[in-house]
Amino acid sequence: MSEKIQNVPITTEFIKLESALKLANVVYSGGEAKALIQQGEALVNGEVCTMRGKKLYPGDEVEFMGNHFKICANESK
Repeated sequence: MSEKIQNVPITTEFIKLESALKLANVVYSGGEAKALIQQGEALVNGEVCTMRGKKLYPGDEVEFMGNHFKICANESK
């Protein structure tokens, strides 16, 4: 697989899908994230997800508009 997976570290137990997209710098705003998620542009763990408030936990993988990233725990405290 030549696709690069970007790690997105979080400091909380979970992160909502639209917030993860902003944190990964693949959308400019929450409004943009909301519209694209509702159009079915996001895959969470290989399945289309249209819930912008979907909770993502470390280990979850997201594919969005050609970007692939994995939620991970930020171990530095």
